[in-house]
Amino acid sequence: MEKNVTTPYQLDELNRESTYGGVGEDADEREIPVIDFSDFTQRKAQITEALWHAATEVGFFQIANHGISQQAINNAFTTAEQFFALSEETKAQYPRPKGANVGWESLSQVRPSTGTPDQKESYQITRPFMQGLWPTEEELPGFATEMLDFEQQCWQVGMQVLSCFADKLGFDTDFFTQAHDPASGAYQSTLRLLHYYPTTPVEEQGKLWRAGAHTDFDCLTLLFQHEGHGGLQVCPGKEAQEGRWTNVPPRGDVITCNIGDMLQRWSDDALQSNLHRVRMPKTGEYTGSRQSIAFFCQANKDKLIEGPANKYPPITAEDFLNQRIQANFTKADGGGY
Repeated sequence: MEKNVTTPYQLDELNRESTYGGVGEDADEREIPVIDFSDFTQRKAQITEALWHAATEVGFFQIANHGISQQAINNAFTTAEQFFALSEETKAQYPRPKGANVGWESLSQVRPSTGTPDQKESYQITRPFMQGLWPTEEELPGFATEMLDFEQQCWQVGMQVLSCFADKLGFDTDFFTQAHDPASGAYQSTLRLLHYYPTTPVEEQGKLWRAGAHTDFDCLTLLFQHEGHGGLQVCPGKEAQEGRWTNVPPRGDVITCNIGDMLQRWSDDALQSNLHRVRMPKTGEYTGSRQSIAFFCQANKDKLIEGPANKYPPITAEDFLNQRIQANFTKADGGGY
């Protein structure tokens, strides 16, 4: 595949990501595994094996019967839509600070794979760092309360998944739960509300993407898709070299999950962080506003990412996340939260 960006990065993950900006081809024969989370405590051993197989063989998977009600998910989408419907002037009062992963941004995320801005706006919520970044009660009544409640529900599901991976990797069951402690001031897991702008259909995918090809910064991503809002594609493992992309069905009754770069490091590459992107709609497809909500399980800032076999040099989660943020936004800026 063509290499769109030549800037050398300190992290191997970024140098790898920068080579995958080409269009590639569809490979829709691949299925995304769906894993049933019902009776999690009683069925954990079975669920763990299913997760491990999905994460190592495909890289992406979807979980059903996960415990978050459909009403809670629908409410989160409605509340997110209300935020994005605010005026540009109002949203601009809550901008993403330099070097941080909180607040509102629009058309500012430039992937190393493409060198062009993602065609979207987003609003990031990271519990300890939201001072001055919440819309007022007059602007959006109940917004902070509802979003934080939904974020907590996402955290619970994320920690269930990560406890299964901890078991397989030989860590204590609660290893990742402790590494993502929301009571800590170093907590940096993030709920991200996403709005992809309406567009016109394309006959051929050009250099602009709704979201360019990338891997995620975190340990684990939980993605909620709005029913009927398609475009998400994944390119697992060895398929990346061939540029073979699979469309992910936009189902509203499951959570789509993928491994992130933090967990790939922590597992010494046993678990793979895989590429994904959101392409532009083709003729005959839905071209209106596209919404999704993502929860990123990002280890607390003070946690050291170091796998059992020491395949990668140790790095704190704070330093790792800062390098990823700086490489993904225009006017790359230093500093943390």
